[in-house]
Amino acid sequence: MRGVNRVMLIGNLGKDPDIQFLEGNIAVAKFPLATTETFKDRTGKLVSQTEWHTIVLWRGLAELAQKYLHKGSLVYIEGRLRTRSWEDKEGNRKFATEVVGDNLIMLDKRLDGGHGVSGQHNDHIEGFNSDVPPPPPDAPENMAF
Repeated sequence: MRGVNRVMLIGNLGKDPDIQFLEGNIAVAKFPLATTETFKDRTGKLVSQTEWHTIVLWRGLAELAQKYLHKGSLVYIEGRLRTRSWEDKEGNRKFATEVVGDNLIMLDKRLDGGHGVSGQHNDHIEGFNSDVPPPPPDAPENMAF
């Protein structure tokens, strides 16, 4: 049986996207995304629980993020989980689990009268679905941002 590795998140950026350009001018952006769930506990008290996710966007989506996203932006991200490992300077094995996004929809309402980037009246601006291949095989395993 085949597996499914699909992640869908709606949340706010914890900081501005950090973008780097790899060999061949391939753009990669990385930023933290906060998702918050609110529920009532046994006593009826409202409780909020925030999870932080590391988002990685490649190529055109990375450039879109650099141009339009900033700390606090509300976005929908769709992608897959990727766990990578490396050894630090002391020889300790480190792990990081990230969401590699292949679809991005900006959900912020525009402050300029509701006009989207293309001049359309939208409450969201849709990013282009990344029909590009995955990261190049020679991409560094521990991209330090």
